[in-house]
Amino acid sequence: MSTSLKQQIFSWQKSLTHYFLTSPDRLRAIKVTIAIGVLTAPFVLLGESFFAITLALGALAGALSETDDHPKGRMKSLALKVICFAISSLSVELLRPYPILLGCGLFASTIAFVLIGSLGERYRGVTFGAQLIGLYTMLTITLSPAWYWQPILLPAGALFYGLFSLYLLYLNPWRALDEHLARGFGALATYLEVKAGLFPSDKNKQGEIRNQLALLNVQVVGALDGCKEVLNSYGDSIDDKTVLQPYMRYFMLLQNLHERAASSHERYDLLSSDQANRVLLEGIGHTLLQYSHACKKFAESLLAGKTYIHPISLGWMVDALNDQLKKHDIAPDQPVAMIVRNLSRSHLSLQNLHEDSQRLLTPKLRKDNRSLMLRAKELLDWQSPRLHHAFRLGLCFLVGFTISEIFALAKGEWIILTTLFVCQPTYSATRQRLYQRILGTILGVVGGVLIIQILPTIQGQLLLLLVSTYAFSLWQLRNYSVSVMFITIFVLCAFNLLAGKGSSSIMLPRLIDTLIGSALAIISVRLLWPNWQYKRLPALIAEAISKNTSYFQAILEEYLQSTGEDDLPYRIARREAHRADNALVRAWQDMQFEPRNRQQFRQQAFTLTYLNHALLAYISAFGVHRDQHTALSPEIAHLANDIVGELQKTSLSITTGKTLGNTRIINILKQIRHSIRGSSQPIPKQQFTSLYNIADVTEQLLKLANGFTSRRE
Repeated sequence: MSTSLKQQIFSWQKSLTHYFLTSPDRLRAIKVTIAIGVLTAPFVLLGESFFAITLALGALAGALSETDDHPKGRMKSLALKVICFAISSLSVELLRPYPILLGCGLFASTIAFVLIGSLGERYRGVTFGAQLIGLYTMLTITLSPAWYWQPILLPAGALFYGLFSLYLLYLNPWRALDEHLARGFGALATYLEVKAGLFPSDKNKQGEIRNQLALLNVQVVGALDGCKEVLNSYGDSIDDKTVLQPYMRYFMLLQNLHERAASSHERYDLLSSDQANRVLLEGIGHTLLQYSHACKKFAESLLAGKTYIHPISLGWMVDALNDQLKKHDIAPDQPVAMIVRNLSRSHLSLQNLHEDSQRLLTPKLRKDNRSLMLRAKELLDWQSPRLHHAFRLGLCFLVGFTISEIFALAKGEWIILTTLFVCQPTYSATRQRLYQRILGTILGVVGGVLIIQILPTIQGQLLLLLVSTYAFSLWQLRNYSVSVMFITIFVLCAFNLLAGKGSSSIMLPRLIDTLIGSALAIISVRLLWPNWQYKRLPALIAEAISKNTSYFQAILEEYLQSTGEDDLPYRIARREAHRADNALVRAWQDMQFEPRNRQQFRQQAFTLTYLNHALLAYISAFGVHRDQHTALSPEIAHLANDIVGELQKTSLSITTGKTLGNTRIINILKQIRHSIRGSSQPIPKQQFTSLYNIADVTEQLLKLANGFTSRRE
C-alpha cells in the first residue's frame, strides 16, 4: 500500500472519528445502529427473521431507556433492566390468553411504572423500558415460535446493547461528563448569539429577542441541572474526588458565564437611543458573537478530547472595547462600561482556564437526600400532577386495549404504543406530540412503502432497517416528527422481514391505530384532571418572585463573606430563581396551545412573566460583581433591604389575592435617584444604578400584581 493511500485512509479515519465524537447525537445513533446491525444481520441472512427482529427490539428498548450515569451505576441499572424486561415480557406471554387479566395488569403496571420512574432518573429508564418491552411482546406474540422466546430474546437484546455501551464507556469513562458540559456550553453559545441582537437594540424587536432569551435560558438551566446530576453520580461512585476537579472547574465556569450572560445592567433600548454609545454597542454585539464562538469551540474541545485554544479574535475585540471606553472617557460606573467589564471578565475566565488547573477546587453540589419513602409519599398525594398523569396513562392503556380486543384490530397494540409516546403530563405537550406523531407516521408509511418497493430483497430491506435506525436515533432529540417517520419505516421493514407483508397489511392498521391512540391521549388529558396553566399561574408567579427575592438576599450576604468561602447557598438560591423563572416561562408558552377559553389572564401573565425575567436579569447584574468583595455602604444595604421587603409584599399579594399599597416602593425609587445624583464614588454609584433597575421593575410588578389580584377577586 502506497504512502499516499495510507495517508488518505488515515485522514478519512480522523475525519470520521471527529464527525462522530463532536456530536453526541451522531455518536449515540451510530452506537445503536452497530448494536442492532450485529444482532440482526446474521439471523436475517440465515432466514431467522423472528430472532433478528426480536433481538433488535430489545436493543432498541435498551437504547431508549438508557440514562447517563457512572459506569458502576450503569452496570447496576443494566442488571435491573434485564430482570424487569424479562418479567414484563413473561407477564404478557402468560396473561395474553386471559384478556381481562392482561387489561387489568396493563392498567395497574402502568400506574406503578410511572410513579416508580418519578423517583429518579435511573428508575425512569428502567420502568420506561419495561413498558416498551411489554408492548413489543404484545406486537409480535403471534409470530413467536414458543411462549418462552420473547422473554429470553428481548432482555438479551437489551443486555447486548448495554454491554456494548458499557464497553465504549470503559474506553472513555468521562464521556458522559464531557457530553453534558458540552451541551451546557453549546446552549450558552446559542444564548449569547441571540443576545448579540440586542446591541444595538431595536425597540420593535427587543421584546421578541427577550422572549427568545427566556426560552433559551430554559435550555441552559436544564443543561446545568444535567451536569450537576452526572457530577453527583460520578462523585458517589469514585473514592478519589480529585479526578473530578477539572470537570468541577468547568461546571463552575459554566455557571459563572451563564450568570454574566443573563445579567442586564440597563435597558438596552435606552442605551441604544444615545448616539454616543452606538459604536460601542455595535462592538459589544460583535464581541458577544465572538464569545459565542469561543463557547462552541470549548464544547467541541471537550467532545473531541483536545486542548481548548482560546480565540485570539475575542481578545482583540475586548481590547478594542476597552480602548473605546478610554477614548470617549466613559466612567467605569456607566452601564456601557459595566457591560464591557462583564465581557472582559468572561474573556479572561475562558482564556486562563488551564492556568488554574492546579488550583484545588472542590465546591459542594446540592443533592436530593430525601429517602425513597418520602419521595414516594409526595407522589401518592392526590394533588400530585404525576399521579394524575399515571392514572390518565393507565386508563388510556386500558381503553386502547379494550378497543383492540372488541373490534379485533390488526396489531391494535399500536394504539397503546402511540398513547405511551403521545400522552404527556400537560395538554399543550400532548397536543404538540399528537400533531408530530400523526405527521411522522403518515410520512413514514408513505415513504416506507415506496422505498420497500425499490428495495424488495432481504438485503435491501435489512439495509433500510439499519439506515432508519440511525436516522431515528439521530433525530430523536432534535425533531420528534422526523424521528417518528424513521421509526415507522423501521417498523415496516421489521414486519416485512418477519411476515413478508410489511407494506401491504401493516400500512393501514398503523395509520388507524395511530389516530385512535392519539385521540385517546388528547381526550384523556383534556377531560381527566386537566392542569390548565391559568390556574397554576398565580402560584408560579408568586414562587418566581419569591425565589428572585431569596436570590437577591443571597447576593447581599455574599458581599459580606470573606474570600475563599464556599458559595453553595448562593448557588442554590440562584439556581432556584432560574428554575422558578423557567417554570413560569414554560407555563406561559404552554398556555398558547391550550383552548382559547382556558387562556384567562393571558396578557397579564405575559407581562408578569416578562417583568420577572427582567428582574432576574437585573439581580444577576448586581450579583456578577459580588466576587470583587466591594463592601456595601450602609445606605445601599438599607435600600436593598427595603426592596427585598417590597418584593416579598408583591409575592404575598399574588399568593393571598389581596391588593396591597405600593407607595413605599415609589419613595425608595426617589431615594435611589437622589443617591445616584449625589454620589461621587464610582462603585457605590454603580450599585445604586443596579438597585434602581431592580426597584423600578419591582414597582411595575407590584402594580401589575395588584391588577392581577383584583381580576381574580
